[in-house]
Amino acid sequence: MATYTTEIASDKLVSDNPIHQRLLKAYIAAVPWVKGRLLEIGCGEGRGIEVLAPRADAYLGLDKIHEVIERLKLKYPQYSFEQSVIPPLSSLETNTFDCIVSFQVIEHIEEDRLFLEEINRVLKPGGKAIISTPNIRYSLSRNPWHIREYTPEELKDLCTSIFREVDTKGIGGNEKVMAYHEANRASVEKITRWDVLNLQYRLPAGLLKIPYEILNRMNRNKLHKEQGDRVTEIGHEDYLLLDSPEHALDLFYILEK
Repeated sequence: MATYTTEIASDKLVSDNPIHQRLLKAYIAAVPWVKGRLLEIGCGEGRGIEVLAPRADAYLGLDKIHEVIERLKLKYPQYSFEQSVIPPLSSLETNTFDCIVSFQVIEHIEEDRLFLEEINRVLKPGGKAIISTPNIRYSLSRNPWHIREYTPEELKDLCTSIFREVDTKGIGGNEKVMAYHEANRASVEKITRWDVLNLQYRLPAGLLKIPYEILNRMNRNKLHKEQGDRVTEIGHEDYLLLDSPEHALDLFYILEK
């Protein structure tokens, strides 16, 4: 049985639907670039495996949680999975994969440069990696699960120092999505206005995870109760692949070796 936090959005909890659909969109947007041997770093519960893996000649999924990997091995015996704490990608050989995807992972990685260097190492020459991560300009509060978040320029600068080509895109939303986002923003601001000492930015992340989880879950449930169908009817079609990351909820970068 999977245990979902607000950081690992569920495809089964209706209050998580807008976040689940936002995360799913990255997989759907990545389809045109997937070919050959595919590596997914941070496959989680397997949200996008059925979207991408059938389009590849071979699929390998990595995740740090052993129980997750064991469940995926049973569910998808036709694909390969490994438990791995990264970086580095120590079990993988250089110039191995035609395509790599890693969605909503780099913000959790302390050594983000090493992470990208390892992705570049295991890609074949001319291979492409697709990564996504929140655009800090649209974040509503500090997320204690994240080591850092990036502006579009910060992530571009980091990527261009490692990869031969970097195509900067983003995942945005239509009016329905942005209405939910703004309602979420207003709701979060009602909570954070009580933080007069700005503790969310001053306290160590470890002390914030439990209150963050409780308040975030309460907020999502509140938004679902208030908005009803406007929450449950959001689909991945309502999230848009944007040519520019400036007004995107998530940065979506295609990196070529």
